Amino acid sequence: MSSPSELVVVLVEPAGPLNVGSVARLCANFEVAELRLVAPRCDHLGAEARLLAVHGAWVLEQARLFPSLAAALADCRRVVATSGRRDGEPLPLLAPEPALHWLRQGSAPLALVFGREDRGLSNDELLQAGRLLTLGSGAAYPSLNLSHAVAMVLHSWRGLQAPPSFAQPLPLPLPLPLPEPCQRQEIEAMLGDAENLLLEVGFLHPHTAQARMAKLRGLLQRAQASSEEVALVRGMVRQLRWASERGDKPGQTP
Repeated sequence: MSSPSELVVVLVEPAGPLNVGSVARLCANFEVAELRLVAPRCDHLGAEARLLAVHGAWVLEQARLFPSLAAALADCRRVVATSGRRDGEPLPLLAPEPALHWLRQGSAPLALVFGREDRGLSNDELLQAGRLLTLGSGAAYPSLNLSHAVAMVLHSWRGLQAPPSFAQPLPLPLPLPLPEPCQRQEIEAMLGDAENLLLEVGFLHPHTAQARMAKLRGLLQRAQASSEEVALVRGMVRQLRWASERGDKPGQTP
């Protein structure tokens, strides 16, 4: 089970240095291990960011930069992404408590992903998460300031770490633990192999491949496949490629 120090916060293409500085301060406030920035559109080490970071400036200095969300999440097994939209999501939207409780059950590093200030996360980016979190803001104006959203989520996360009250009911029997989900880099490598093969055999076409692969990615995200399961599927894909290249037919003996 995780502790606050095993959490990483990921900001995708943040544009406001004041927001980035505020998030760095929040990371220091809530003992977040690491801040990861995906293709930032501002100077995260500039004066404006440092002004809002205050005593969390060390978080800015140690922040890791990545060219893509996939790269930032490559070593993560459990990922929760935030969304302010109400419909059209590729995965069900959850309130903070169930989404963060699921995240907390994993092994480090655990990732919380926040989207761009102006347009959030794309569907393809949301599909890189195992759970989607919504803060339930008003329908008329659901969009929250980036740093405010981070503050609310980290406060909820910290609340899950609080010691139990003296009036806890008797514990229920724990369910059998499920296998830990695979790292993001494992599932992306397997999907890349599968997409290439499916294009070659004509199951996918270039103009529709992205949409159809998004459905497959959503299915696998809901399943939260383990490393062993992903390795099994990747082995099947590679064997099918080998058979396709040899021209074997079902039942044919060498």
